Amino acid sequence: MVSLNRDALTEKILEGARISTDDALELYRSPLEELAALANARRDLAKAKSYGGRGREIVTYIVDRNINYTNVCNVYCKFCAFYRTERDEDHYVLSFEQLDQKLDELTAAGGVQILMQGGHHPKLPFQWYIDLLRHIHEKYPHINIHGFSPPEFQHFAETFRMPLREVISQFKTAGLGSIPGGGGEILVDRVRKRISPLKINSDEWLEVMQVAHELGLKSSATMMFGHVETVEDRVEHLQRIRDQQDRSGGFTAFICWTFQPQHTVLKVKQPTGVSEYLRMQALARIFLDNVDNIQSSWVTQGPDIGQIALRYGANDFGSVMMEENVVSSAGTTFRLDAAQIESLIHEAGYEPRRRNNWYELLN
Repeated sequence: MVSLNRDALTEKILEGARISTDDALELYRSPLEELAALANARRDLAKAKSYGGRGREIVTYIVDRNINYTNVCNVYCKFCAFYRTERDEDHYVLSFEQLDQKLDELTAAGGVQILMQGGHHPKLPFQWYIDLLRHIHEKYPHINIHGFSPPEFQHFAETFRMPLREVISQFKTAGLGSIPGGGGEILVDRVRKRISPLKINSDEWLEVMQVAHELGLKSSATMMFGHVETVEDRVEHLQRIRDQQDRSGGFTAFICWTFQPQHTVLKVKQPTGVSEYLRMQALARIFLDNVDNIQSSWVTQGPDIGQIALRYGANDFGSVMMEENVVSSAGTTFRLDAAQIESLIHEAGYEPRRRNNWYELLN
C-alpha cells in the first residue's frame, strides 16, 4: 500500500500538481537521489516557458553587494553573531561617504543591486532612512535597493509610531525597490520564541510581505533551519510561504540555508549537514509550486555544494555578493566572483546568465 501511495505521489509531482503537507512529510523520507530527480523535474516544469522557452537550460545569478548599514540591534537573537549594542566598542553606523565608496566599487564591478539590512537600531530617526534611500537612488539610479527585512519594518512602525503601510510607502517613494526575506527563520511561533524571543512573530512577518506586495514591491522568501525546529515545523513554514504567495503573488524566489552555530549563543548538538540541506531545498522546490525561482545557498554551503544544489531543484546561483557580514560573523566565509560562478554553472551543464532582482536577463 505504501508503494502505491508513493507511486501516486510521484505521479502527482511529475504532473505539476500541488502536494499537501502530509505528502511533503512522506516525501521527506524518500531516498535523496529520488528526491533530487523529482525536484529537478519540478524545476523544469516551472522554468519551461521562461526566457523564450530556454529556462530549463539557464541558471541565473546577480551581481550585488550586501551592505549592513549598522550592527546595532536590540533584539539579541540567539542565532546571530553579528549584532552589537551601543555599549560595544565595535558598534557602527555607516556614513553616506562610506556607502558611496561601497557603491562605487559595486558599480565598477558591473553590479546592479545592493542588499541593505541592519540591526534594530533604537535611535536612528525616520528621516535618516529617507535621506539614505534618496541619496542612493539619486546618485546611483542604476542600483536597485533591495532592503530592510520584515522585522526591520515592524521595528520602524513601532519606533516611529507610524502605520506599517505608511512606512513602506514612504520608503518606496524615497527609492526602495524591493524587500529581502530576512528574519523569516522558521515561521512557527513556538520556534521563534526559543531562538529570537524579542523579534516579530510569524503573522507580523507575513503582514509586511502582504503590505509590500500590495504596494507593488516584490520580495524574496527565506528559511533558516537546523536549530531547534522539527521537520514538521519546516513544512509548516513552507505552507505559510505558499499560502502567502497565493494571496499576494509577490515572492520572486525562495532561499533556504542551514543555521551556522559558530560564535552564537544558540548551540546545537550537531550542525546540519549537506545532505539535509539538499533534501530541504529539493522539498521546497516541489512544495512551493507557486514560487518560480529557487536559489542555491553557496554562501553557507560552499561553492561545490552550491553547484550540486542545481540538481536539487535550484535554477539560480544567487549573488556574487561582494560583501557579506552576517553569516561570516558566525564563522562561515565563502567568496566567489562572477567568472567563478559562471564556471561552476557551466560545469553543472547549464548556461549562466546575469539577471536583475526581477529575474529579467541582463546579457
